Amino acid sequence: MKKNIAIIMGGYSSEYEISIKSGNVVYKYLDRKKYNPYRIIVQKEKWFYPNNEGQEFPVDKSDFSVALNGEKIQFDCVFNAVHGTPGEDGLLQAYFELLNIPQTSCSQYQAALTFNKRDLLSVLKPYNILCATSYYINKGDAIDEDAIVEKVGLPCFVKANRAGSSYGISKVYKKEELNAAIDNAFTEDDEIIIETFLDGTEVSVGVITYNNEVTVLPITEIVSENDFFDFEAKYLGKSQEITPARISKEQHESVAKLAKFIYEVLGLTGYSRSEFIFVDSEPYLLEVNTTPGLTEESILPKQAKAAGISLEALFGSAIEEAMR
Repeated sequence: MKKNIAIIMGGYSSEYEISIKSGNVVYKYLDRKKYNPYRIIVQKEKWFYPNNEGQEFPVDKSDFSVALNGEKIQFDCVFNAVHGTPGEDGLLQAYFELLNIPQTSCSQYQAALTFNKRDLLSVLKPYNILCATSYYINKGDAIDEDAIVEKVGLPCFVKANRAGSSYGISKVYKKEELNAAIDNAFTEDDEIIIETFLDGTEVSVGVITYNNEVTVLPITEIVSENDFFDFEAKYLGKSQEITPARISKEQHESVAKLAKFIYEVLGLTGYSRSEFIFVDSEPYLLEVNTTPGLTEESILPKQAKAAGISLEALFGSAIEEAMR
Protein backbone atom coordinates (compact mmCIF):
# COMPACT_ATOMS: atom_id res chain seq x y z
CA MET A 1 0.00 0.00 0.00
CA LYS A 2 1.29 3.47 -0.89
CA LYS A 3 2.32 5.69 2.01
CA ASN A 4 0.88 9.15 2.58
CA ILE A 5 3.78 11.61 2.79
CA ALA A 6 3.41 15.20 4.01
CA ILE A 7 6.08 17.47 2.54
CA ILE A 8 6.25 20.41 4.92
CA MET A 9 7.62 23.67 3.54
CA GLY A 10 7.60 27.39 4.25
CA GLY A 11 8.24 28.25 7.89
CA TYR A 12 8.51 31.44 9.91
CA SER A 13 11.92 32.81 8.86
CA SER A 14 13.48 34.76 6.00
CA GLU A 15 14.14 31.40 4.32
CA TYR A 16 10.42 30.91 3.57
CA GLU A 17 10.66 31.17 -0.24
CA ILE A 18 13.78 28.99 -0.40
CA SER A 19 11.95 26.35 1.62
CA ILE A 20 8.97 26.45 -0.75
CA LYS A 21 11.34 25.77 -3.65
CA SER A 22 12.96 22.87 -1.82
CA GLY A 23 9.60 21.36 -0.93
CA ASN A 24 8.31 21.61 -4.48
CA VAL A 25 11.37 19.77 -5.79
CA VAL A 26 10.78 16.97 -3.28
CA TYR A 27 7.13 16.87 -4.38
CA LYS A 28 8.18 16.68 -8.03
CA TYR A 29 10.59 13.78 -7.60
CA LEU A 30 8.88 11.52 -5.05
CA ASP A 31 8.05 8.11 -6.55
CA ARG A 32 4.27 8.03 -7.10
CA LYS A 33 4.38 4.22 -7.22
CA LYS A 34 5.38 4.18 -3.54
CA TYR A 35 4.06 7.43 -2.12
CA ASN A 36 1.07 9.76 -2.13
CA PRO A 37 2.76 13.16 -1.62
CA TYR A 38 0.92 16.12 -0.10
CA ARG A 39 2.40 19.61 0.06
CA ILE A 40 1.79 21.20 3.46
CA ILE A 41 2.49 24.93 3.79
CA VAL A 42 3.61 26.04 7.25
CA GLN A 43 3.03 29.72 8.07
CA LYS A 44 2.75 31.59 11.36
CA GLU A 45 -0.93 32.31 10.74
CA LYS A 46 -1.95 28.91 9.35
CA TRP A 47 -0.87 25.46 8.20
CA PHE A 48 -2.68 24.16 5.13
CA TYR A 49 -2.76 21.80 2.16
CA PRO A 50 -3.19 23.68 -1.16
CA ASN A 51 -4.84 21.68 -3.93
CA ASN A 52 -4.21 22.26 -7.63
CA GLU A 53 -7.17 24.65 -7.86
CA GLY A 54 -5.74 26.96 -5.23
CA GLN A 55 -8.09 25.90 -2.44
CA GLU A 56 -6.61 25.71 1.05
CA PHE A 57 -7.48 22.89 3.43
CA PRO A 58 -6.42 23.54 7.03
CA VAL A 59 -4.23 21.14 8.97
CA ASP A 60 -5.71 19.82 12.20
CA LYS A 61 -2.74 20.40 14.50
CA SER A 62 -4.14 18.07 17.16
CA ASP A 63 -3.09 15.06 15.07
CA PHE A 64 -1.53 16.62 11.93
CA SER A 65 -4.30 15.52 9.58
CA VAL A 66 -6.19 17.13 6.71
CA ALA A 67 -9.88 16.70 5.83
CA LEU A 68 -10.31 16.32 2.04
CA ASN A 69 -13.70 15.70 0.45
CA GLY A 70 -15.08 14.18 3.62
CA GLU A 71 -12.03 11.96 4.13
CA LYS A 72 -9.50 12.41 6.91
CA ILE A 73 -5.97 12.16 5.49
CA GLN A 74 -3.35 11.04 7.98
CA PHE A 75 0.33 10.77 7.21
CA ASP A 76 2.75 7.86 7.49
CA CYS A 77 5.79 10.13 7.35
CA VAL A 78 6.71 13.81 7.14
CA PHE A 79 9.39 15.03 4.73
CA ASN A 80 10.86 18.10 6.41
CA ALA A 81 11.82 20.80 3.89
CA VAL A 82 11.37 23.77 6.26
CA HIS A 83 14.59 25.81 6.50
CA GLY A 84 15.00 27.93 9.62
CA THR A 85 12.38 28.01 12.37
CA PRO A 86 10.30 25.94 13.11
CA GLY A 87 11.67 23.14 10.91
CA GLU A 88 15.40 23.37 11.54
CA ASP A 89 15.51 24.43 15.19
CA GLY A 90 13.75 21.45 16.78
CA LEU A 91 10.23 22.82 17.22
CA LEU A 92 8.56 20.72 14.54
CA GLN A 93 10.75 17.73 15.39
CA ALA A 94 9.41 17.80 18.96
CA TYR A 95 5.83 18.18 17.69
CA PHE A 96 6.08 15.15 15.42
CA GLU A 97 7.84 13.12 18.11
CA LEU A 98 4.91 13.82 20.45
CA LEU A 99 2.48 12.68 17.73
CA ASN A 100 4.66 9.63 16.96
CA ILE A 101 4.88 10.54 13.26
CA PRO A 102 8.24 9.76 11.61
CA GLN A 103 10.00 12.72 9.98
CA THR A 104 13.06 12.86 7.77
CA SER A 105 15.39 15.26 9.60
CA CYS A 106 17.32 14.72 12.81
CA SER A 107 15.58 14.64 16.20
CA GLN A 108 14.54 17.58 18.36
CA TYR A 109 17.66 18.02 20.47
CA GLN A 110 20.09 17.64 17.58
CA ALA A 111 18.12 20.12 15.47
CA ALA A 112 18.08 22.73 18.25
CA LEU A 113 21.77 22.20 18.94
CA THR A 114 23.02 22.47 15.35
CA PHE A 115 20.80 25.47 14.62
CA ASN A 116 22.45 27.36 17.49
CA LYS A 117 25.97 28.08 16.26
CA ARG A 118 27.27 28.97 19.73
CA ASP A 119 25.94 25.83 21.40
CA LEU A 120 27.16 23.59 18.58
CA LEU A 121 30.73 24.87 18.86
CA SER A 122 30.62 24.48 22.65
CA VAL A 123 29.51 20.84 22.43
CA LEU A 124 32.21 20.04 19.85
CA LYS A 125 35.00 21.86 21.70
CA PRO A 126 36.07 18.83 23.84
CA TYR A 127 36.73 16.92 20.60
CA ASN A 128 39.40 19.45 19.55
CA ILE A 129 37.57 20.38 16.36
CA LEU A 130 39.14 23.54 14.93
CA CYS A 131 36.93 26.60 14.52
CA ALA A 132 37.27 30.38 14.31
CA THR A 133 37.82 32.49 17.42
CA SER A 134 34.45 33.94 18.42
CA TYR A 135 32.85 36.72 20.49
CA TYR A 136 29.21 36.65 21.67
CA ILE A 137 26.69 39.48 22.03
CA ASN A 138 23.04 39.36 23.11
CA LYS A 139 20.46 42.03 22.37
CA GLY A 140 20.71 44.71 25.04
CA ASP A 141 24.39 44.11 25.79
CA ALA A 142 26.79 47.04 25.71
CA ILE A 143 28.89 46.98 22.51
CA ASP A 144 32.62 47.13 23.27
CA GLU A 145 34.16 47.59 19.83
CA ASP A 146 37.73 47.55 21.15
CA ALA A 147 37.17 44.27 23.00
CA ILE A 148 35.65 42.70 19.89
CA VAL A 149 38.56 43.71 17.66
CA GLU A 150 41.10 42.65 20.28
CA LYS A 151 39.61 39.15 20.44
CA VAL A 152 38.67 38.35 16.82
CA GLY A 153 40.71 40.84 14.81
CA LEU A 154 39.82 42.41 11.48
CA PRO A 155 38.33 41.57 9.10
CA CYS A 156 35.72 39.55 10.95
CA PHE A 157 32.24 38.13 10.36
CA VAL A 158 29.19 39.28 12.29
CA LYS A 159 26.44 36.64 12.19
CA ALA A 160 23.01 35.99 13.59
CA ASN A 161 23.46 33.02 15.91
CA ARG A 162 20.32 31.23 14.72
CA ALA A 163 19.72 31.94 11.04
CA GLY A 164 20.54 30.40 7.68
CA SER A 165 21.10 31.25 4.01
CA SER A 166 23.52 34.03 5.04
CA TYR A 167 20.70 36.23 6.34
CA GLY A 168 21.98 38.68 8.94
CA ILE A 169 25.67 38.19 8.11
CA SER A 170 28.26 40.89 7.33
CA LYS A 171 31.98 40.95 6.71
CA VAL A 172 33.52 43.83 8.65
CA TYR A 173 36.84 45.45 7.74
CA LYS A 174 36.83 48.48 10.05
CA LYS A 175 35.92 48.93 13.71
CA GLU A 176 33.57 51.72 12.67
CA GLU A 177 31.49 49.22 10.66
CA LEU A 178 30.75 46.94 13.62
CA ASN A 179 27.63 48.68 14.93
CA ALA A 180 25.85 48.61 11.57
CA ALA A 181 26.75 44.93 11.11
CA ILE A 182 25.50 44.11 14.60
CA ASP A 183 22.21 45.92 13.93
CA ASN A 184 21.85 43.93 10.72
CA ALA A 185 22.40 40.63 12.55
CA PHE A 186 19.84 41.60 15.19
CA THR A 187 17.16 41.77 12.47
CA GLU A 188 17.39 37.95 12.30
CA ASP A 189 18.09 36.94 15.91
CA ASP A 190 18.60 38.41 19.37
CA GLU A 191 21.89 36.53 19.73
CA ILE A 192 25.02 37.26 17.69
CA ILE A 193 28.30 35.48 17.09
CA ILE A 194 31.29 37.45 15.77
CA GLU A 195 34.07 35.33 14.29
CA THR A 196 37.63 35.74 13.07
CA PHE A 197 37.96 35.78 9.27
CA LEU A 198 39.51 32.54 8.04
CA ASP A 199 41.40 32.86 4.76
CA GLY A 200 41.42 29.62 2.82
CA THR A 201 39.50 27.18 0.62
CA GLU A 202 35.85 26.74 1.61
CA VAL A 203 34.23 23.34 1.17
CA SER A 204 30.81 21.87 1.86
CA VAL A 205 30.52 18.23 2.95
CA GLY A 206 27.22 16.38 2.73
CA VAL A 207 26.69 13.45 5.08
CA ILE A 208 23.51 11.41 4.89
CA THR A 209 22.11 8.10 6.03
CA TYR A 210 21.51 6.22 2.78
CA ASN A 211 20.39 2.59 2.61
CA ASN A 212 20.91 2.36 6.39
CA GLU A 213 24.55 3.49 6.17
CA VAL A 214 26.19 6.81 7.06
CA THR A 215 27.53 8.07 3.74
CA VAL A 216 29.82 11.01 2.94
CA LEU A 217 28.91 12.52 -0.41
CA PRO A 218 31.43 14.00 -2.90
CA ILE A 219 32.82 17.26 -1.51
CA THR A 220 31.98 20.64 -3.01
CA GLU A 221 34.39 23.58 -3.23
CA ILE A 222 32.81 27.01 -2.85
CA VAL A 223 34.27 29.88 -4.90
CA SER A 224 32.26 33.07 -4.35
CA GLU A 225 32.35 35.94 -6.84
CA ASN A 226 31.38 38.21 -3.95
CA ASP A 227 33.40 38.99 -0.84
CA PHE A 228 32.11 35.83 0.82
CA PHE A 229 29.49 33.09 0.30
CA ASP A 230 26.53 35.43 0.90
CA PHE A 231 22.89 35.21 -0.22
CA GLU A 232 23.65 36.35 -3.78
CA ALA A 233 26.48 33.81 -4.07
CA LYS A 234 24.26 31.01 -2.75
CA TYR A 235 21.08 31.69 -4.67
CA LEU A 236 21.67 34.22 -7.45
CA GLY A 237 24.52 32.54 -9.30
CA LYS A 238 27.34 34.64 -7.86
CA SER A 239 29.53 31.63 -7.08
CA GLN A 240 31.10 28.50 -8.46
CA GLU A 241 30.22 25.27 -6.67
CA ILE A 242 32.79 22.74 -7.86
CA THR A 243 32.15 19.04 -7.22
CA PRO A 244 34.45 17.25 -6.59
CA ALA A 245 36.43 19.92 -4.76
CA ARG A 246 39.91 20.79 -6.04
CA ILE A 247 41.68 19.72 -2.86
CA SER A 248 44.42 17.21 -2.17
CA LYS A 249 43.73 13.57 -1.36
CA GLU A 250 44.91 14.20 2.21
CA GLN A 251 42.58 17.19 2.61
CA HIS A 252 39.70 15.20 1.17
CA GLU A 253 40.27 12.32 3.56
CA SER A 254 40.64 14.57 6.62
CA VAL A 255 37.54 16.69 6.04
CA ALA A 256 35.39 13.69 5.02
CA LYS A 257 36.46 11.85 8.17
CA LEU A 258 35.77 14.94 10.30
CA ALA A 259 32.31 15.57 8.80
CA LYS A 260 31.32 11.94 9.37
CA PHE A 261 32.67 12.08 12.93
CA ILE A 262 30.60 15.20 13.66
CA TYR A 263 27.48 13.53 12.21
CA GLU A 264 27.99 10.46 14.35
CA VAL A 265 29.15 12.09 17.60
CA LEU A 266 26.13 14.43 17.54
CA GLY A 267 23.80 11.51 16.83
CA LEU A 268 22.45 13.02 13.62
CA THR A 269 20.06 11.28 11.24
CA GLY A 270 18.75 12.28 7.83
CA TYR A 271 20.70 14.86 5.83
CA SER A 272 23.47 17.14 7.02
CA ARG A 273 25.74 19.58 5.21
CA SER A 274 28.77 20.86 7.09
CA GLU A 275 30.83 23.85 5.98
CA PHE A 276 34.60 24.05 6.48
CA ILE A 277 37.48 26.33 5.53
CA PHE A 278 40.96 24.91 5.03
CA VAL A 279 43.64 27.01 6.72
CA ASP A 280 47.17 25.66 6.20
CA SER A 281 45.60 22.33 5.10
CA GLU A 282 43.62 22.04 8.35
CA PRO A 283 39.78 22.03 8.14
CA TYR A 284 38.05 24.58 10.40
CA LEU A 285 34.34 24.01 11.03
CA LEU A 286 31.97 26.89 10.23
CA GLU A 287 28.55 25.33 10.80
CA VAL A 288 26.34 22.26 10.39
CA ASN A 289 23.03 22.42 8.48
CA THR A 290 20.47 19.68 9.14
CA THR A 291 17.79 20.86 6.68
CA PRO A 292 19.91 21.88 3.69
CA GLY A 293 18.53 23.24 0.43
CA LEU A 294 16.98 20.58 -1.82
CA THR A 295 16.42 22.38 -5.13
CA GLU A 296 18.07 21.01 -8.25
CA GLU A 297 20.64 23.82 -7.94
CA SER A 298 21.35 23.18 -4.25
CA ILE A 299 24.66 21.74 -3.08
CA LEU A 300 23.52 18.50 -1.46
CA PRO A 301 21.41 17.28 -4.43
CA LYS A 302 24.36 18.04 -6.73
CA GLN A 303 26.64 16.04 -4.45
CA ALA A 304 24.17 13.16 -4.51
CA LYS A 305 24.08 13.29 -8.31
CA ALA A 306 27.90 13.15 -8.40
CA ALA A 307 27.66 10.03 -6.21
CA GLY A 308 25.25 8.44 -8.69
CA ILE A 309 22.18 8.96 -6.47
CA SER A 310 19.12 10.33 -8.26
CA LEU A 311 16.79 12.80 -6.55
CA GLU A 312 14.07 10.16 -6.57
CA ALA A 313 16.39 7.75 -4.73
CA LEU A 314 17.73 10.47 -2.40
CA PHE A 315 14.29 11.59 -1.27
CA GLY A 316 12.86 8.07 -1.13
CA SER A 317 15.75 6.87 1.01
CA ALA A 318 15.15 9.69 3.52
CA ILE A 319 11.56 8.55 3.95
CA GLU A 320 12.48 4.88 4.30
CA GLU A 321 15.18 5.72 6.87
CA ALA A 322 12.69 7.80 8.87
CA MET A 323 10.15 4.99 8.91
CA ARG A 324 12.70 2.23 9.58
